[in-house]
Amino acid sequence: MKKKIYSMPQRRVVIIGAGAVGATFCYALAQSGLADEIVLIDKNEDLMKGQVLDLVHGQTFFPTVGIRSGTIADYADAQVVVVTAGASQKPGETRLQLVKKNAEIIGNIAVDIDKSGCKGVMIIVSNPVDVLTYVALKRSGWEKGRVIGSGTVLDSSRFRHLLSKHCNVDVHNVHAYILGEHGDSEFAAWSMTNIAGISIDDYCPVCSNCSDWKIQRNLIEEQVRDSAYHIINYKGSTQFAVGLALVRITGAILRSQNTILSVSTLVDSEFDIKDICLSVPCVVSDSGVTRIIESPLSPEELGLLSNSAGVLRRAVDSI
Repeated sequence: MKKKIYSMPQRRVVIIGAGAVGATFCYALAQSGLADEIVLIDKNEDLMKGQVLDLVHGQTFFPTVGIRSGTIADYADAQVVVVTAGASQKPGETRLQLVKKNAEIIGNIAVDIDKSGCKGVMIIVSNPVDVLTYVALKRSGWEKGRVIGSGTVLDSSRFRHLLSKHCNVDVHNVHAYILGEHGDSEFAAWSMTNIAGISIDDYCPVCSNCSDWKIQRNLIEEQVRDSAYHIINYKGSTQFAVGLALVRITGAILRSQNTILSVSTLVDSEFDIKDICLSVPCVVSDSGVTRIIESPLSPEELGLLSNSAGVLRRAVDSI
């Protein structure tokens, strides 16, 4: 009698959209060693095949991983499906102006993923990400934690970078979050910001790197909010940092890490907000968002979060 060989389940990640963001994420994910197989899907078959061929030619230089082009049939066995497809943001265009262009595209993709029988997690990246996460959640009919948006994970990274640069400390010692909409109504949660465990308000007298910290705070927050616009004006799109942010989110899911990330998720009672997707601190694991952390925000920050929810509610209602 032949001995039954046990095989570990494959960690398959399907990426929908082979453009700048999708391909860069695929490139970064391949080097991370997190996935066993990466499947790239795009309606533009020449682009999809070209990206895959370019990537597999580098397989000798990164951990063993299968990379191939695929079809909607590949959704079924995916642990993570990452949606980067849709119209891209043009110079001078806000993320919310993209809403009508992309709502139908993302809604139809979400229906196809659900019909496949996929039991994994769906990550929406296309903009406006909070609105489209809400659309994908409602159209798929999935449990709310299994449909998440990349949210302000990238914005929070930008925030940490700027604080690190200003305070002249390693970025890994800076803990800070941008919350709310991934867009113009986002805000810095200063009450949650700390350096090496020291609250930012207590750290400033120790740092002494600026004469007026309140002015500097406003400048840093403005730089974070406008970062994407500057990059788009310079080169047409953002891709590298968002690709790395997606690796971080995907890793939390594939490794069941219970990582706290500011992803976009359905908030339906927390922070006195009802039925809208936006970024708040969340525990991310193998089933997506398992818990929302109701951080003790200041009254001003709670007002800003409520304002952001209102902006997004109006955008959803406009579809």
